[in-house]
Amino acid sequence: MRLFKKKRDIQGFITDLHDKKQEIGFVPTMGALHAGHISLVQAARQQSDFTVCSIFVNPTQFNDPRDLEKYPRTIEKDLQLLEQQGCDAVFYPDVAEVYPSGTTHPPHYELGQLEYILEGKYRPGHFQGVADVVSRLFYTVDPDHVFFGRKDLQQCKVIEQLIALNPDFNRIRMHTVPTLREADGLAMSSRNTRLSPGELQKAPAIYQTLNYLKAQLAPGDLTPLLDEARQRLISEGFRPDYISIAQTDTLEECMYWDGQTPVTALIAAFLGPVRLIDNMELYPGRG
Repeated sequence: MRLFKKKRDIQGFITDLHDKKQEIGFVPTMGALHAGHISLVQAARQQSDFTVCSIFVNPTQFNDPRDLEKYPRTIEKDLQLLEQQGCDAVFYPDVAEVYPSGTTHPPHYELGQLEYILEGKYRPGHFQGVADVVSRLFYTVDPDHVFFGRKDLQQCKVIEQLIALNPDFNRIRMHTVPTLREADGLAMSSRNTRLSPGELQKAPAIYQTLNYLKAQLAPGDLTPLLDEARQRLISEGFRPDYISIAQTDTLEECMYWDGQTPVTALIAAFLGPVRLIDNMELYPGRG
């Protein structure tokens, strides 16, 4: 497995691969890798000739500096894990390499309503930071395929829009990989390492609440169902930011369901100091 820290080095290497008609699969991460990340690497290996993973804790997508400071960093373990899983190359730059002109005057990306709803509402500027760093990584790695986890569904929608709006990225194929879960249903996340043993026992309540929403979904006003879901989480010690049932295609909130529109439930809630997110498709539509 090759390790690159400089853009010019990996760009030269990737150019040679493209000249040999090799297709590049790319998995962007912020490190602290777990089995969910590895599922992305495995998908990349299946879909492409050469797999690249990036490890970069991006400062511009953290609206809370304390969250950035506490984000787990486990680079030695991450590199060992990636090598064991057959990853071909890792791009591990520092902040100055990704942002040579600094981070104070970032470009603006047209993300539409995705920037202001759900995660965008509670984390202002987050998706601008995501779009900026992913765009920079795309220009560096020049991938043919990219792989993101469905747990971050709204982020996946942002990346899809980023690819669609930039002609330089139009040949990139986006792959959304299903959420990987622990045996108790908790969605795998790097943030789970910050949960105490007691909090880890409570954390699956998010998954249980999503299953409750799926089981109880019925045409009509969804307000009572959402209120009950919120109370269930609060009773378990969570502080919800949002519990939403949204149209799957647009993530626009759906307060009245017609029984036909594909919908997905999305939850973001604090358990102690840790903010957890998850989602589940409630109704996929007919055919």
